[in-house]
Amino acid sequence: MTWIDELLARGADADPWLVADRAETRADLRRNVTAQQESLTGIGTGSVVAVRLPPGPAALHTLFALWRLDAQVVLVDIRLPQPEVDRLYGLHPPTHEITDTGLDHLGTGADPGDIRLVQFSSGSTGRPKVIGRTAADLRTEIERYAVLDGMPRHGERILLLNSLIHTMGLVGGVLHGLASGTGLILPIGTRAAGWVEQAAEHRVAAILGVPLHFELLSRTSPPPLPDLRLAVSAGEMLPPAVNSAFEARFGVPVNPVYGTTETGILTAELTKPCPPPRVGRPVSNTTVRVTDGELYVRLDRSPYLRADGVDRFDDGWLRTFDRAELDDDGTTISILGRADSVVTVAGLKIDLMEVESVLRAHPGVTEAVVVHSGSAVEAYVGAPEDVTAAELLRWCRERLSDFKVPKRFAVDRAVPRNPTGKLIRSHELLHAHRGKGDPHANAADRQL
Repeated sequence: MTWIDELLARGADADPWLVADRAETRADLRRNVTAQQESLTGIGTGSVVAVRLPPGPAALHTLFALWRLDAQVVLVDIRLPQPEVDRLYGLHPPTHEITDTGLDHLGTGADPGDIRLVQFSSGSTGRPKVIGRTAADLRTEIERYAVLDGMPRHGERILLLNSLIHTMGLVGGVLHGLASGTGLILPIGTRAAGWVEQAAEHRVAAILGVPLHFELLSRTSPPPLPDLRLAVSAGEMLPPAVNSAFEARFGVPVNPVYGTTETGILTAELTKPCPPPRVGRPVSNTTVRVTDGELYVRLDRSPYLRADGVDRFDDGWLRTFDRAELDDDGTTISILGRADSVVTVAGLKIDLMEVESVLRAHPGVTEAVVVHSGSAVEAYVGAPEDVTAAELLRWCRERLSDFKVPKRFAVDRAVPRNPTGKLIRSHELLHAHRGKGDPHANAADRQL
């Protein structure tokens, strides 16, 4: 029995598994995976299969069937335009591709080795990294969730807002659900009010998402969620204002967890409040260290399948490029931003995250990204139309040294995000995206 067979075999036939546009029991799941497996002719050990399917039950059936066939699965976001998909396939060629039109044979692919899951991590800079994880890696992460205090258990239900192709959604939601016997509720539509109605109808105990989800949920009206006991945020730093607004609305704080695509979950604290920038204690079966203010993770081997010229893995340690510190107890970790957020302008060092923090403290600012364009510091700010660049300039001048004040402000309704929902932090991409998709955008610039 393979590792995925063992997970699929858990639970009684009548146990609920997933609710999306319809409900599915464990028996339904096993039957659908078997049917999908039988339809994937020509797939087996040595196959590298790119999956480009809309999030939902069919995508999960396909994923599980491919793993049963011992194929390597390459997860590709369906929202990516074809030129970007072609670029990813150039980095890691698949032998086959599955879309909503069926299975296509593409030719000779990459050597799958023992890697069973491939993900492309571009973070927010636009530079894709090809990351591979073995079945053993995935089993280890599932075990971390299994012993993590506060995680949903058998019989509880989770509203899973995270992307199914990214680590928190796939492992913390889907695979943990398979292993533990929790029921999954997948969101229907994009309205936060509809998500709350689903959560109330299915009496969810936990909501898993990213900061943007919790910001949207905090703005909704009743119904209340009396069964909700846990909210877990991943993907990027949780703004304190979002945490406060969500707790005021639902009576439950948002607990951040921290991890990377390369490693899976690394730190968490789910049983008591963990205010930002704290991200909790290291979870089981992880070894981390903080060296020169930066977080490193112990791994048996490099997770990268393609070199990109950046020194990220050395002598068994993965460099996360995240600035971190240990609290007084020596175990609780705080994430302070990216190591590459400290830039030098005219011989003076500026921490871009410090400038972001000052901007986010403005009562009208909902989100902010500060970047270095090569010659100056620029701020991209999400705020209502009545918040102007001149006002933000005054705000920063009152709270920052002159050399730290951004030379240019771009104020729109929202800061651009990449297809995965993360705030874009590339100056070039921000400039290209600014104002797109928002006909009411109020762009205001200031040049010094």
